[in-house]
Amino acid sequence: MSHTALITGASSGIGMEFARYHARRGGDLVIVARRQEPLEALKSELESAHGVTVTVVAQDVGSPAQATALYETVKAQGIDVDILINNAGFGGHGAFLDRDLAKDQAMIDLNISALVTLSHHFGNDMKRRNGGRMLHVSSTASFIPGPYQAVYFATKAFVTSFSQAIDQEMRKDGITSTALCPGLVETEFVATADLGGTGLARQKGATPASVAKCGYDAMMKGELIAINEQRLSFMLNWMTPLMPRRQVLKMVAGMQTK
Repeated sequence: MSHTALITGASSGIGMEFARYHARRGGDLVIVARRQEPLEALKSELESAHGVTVTVVAQDVGSPAQATALYETVKAQGIDVDILINNAGFGGHGAFLDRDLAKDQAMIDLNISALVTLSHHFGNDMKRRNGGRMLHVSSTASFIPGPYQAVYFATKAFVTSFSQAIDQEMRKDGITSTALCPGLVETEFVATADLGGTGLARQKGATPASVAKCGYDAMMKGELIAINEQRLSFMLNWMTPLMPRRQVLKMVAGMQTK
């Protein structure tokens, strides 16, 4: 049986570490991102080190149309995707009314709409083959509202909810869906999201490799949600829900104020 994983946002950070971890287990890959050069370098590294087949697709998946185009590209090459890892996404700091609306709409397109599109296309293929796995990179942000990252936190709340719901629907078809909800990770995200100078950015983040392993292992076990830190898991599941909502909002706002 084939063991091919498609990973979006694979040119750096957690996505790149997913690819390395999967390749070490002997799996073939389709690695996707906008930047071709790092994808080609990763392809050479993994094929040389592990003897797997890596297909590079240098393409933006920031909209439903682009996500569909990716699916059609993969199908045209005769590749069956057994594992879909929806890793691509981005955030952005600032008060909602002060932010560029087009940037927030683009965030929704990538973090939500493209993810749903890929899950639908590849999920139907998995259903026809009676099996498959999905891993959606969400965030601990999905458990709480996020003043000064209002749209980002809301997109991740969608991802975590969506992932659990479709897992329940697809189990009968042999398909599992897992939401990976890490805390801060040492990637390009902080700079891209303009979080420098916030309390959140001053914390020490987890390594991308450790987060990728946490999510991948949870996916292979068919778990619903994976949180990479026990402390965060306890706080989000047992403490935050009992706190007054206004207190939670003020706490998060304080962490994200420069």
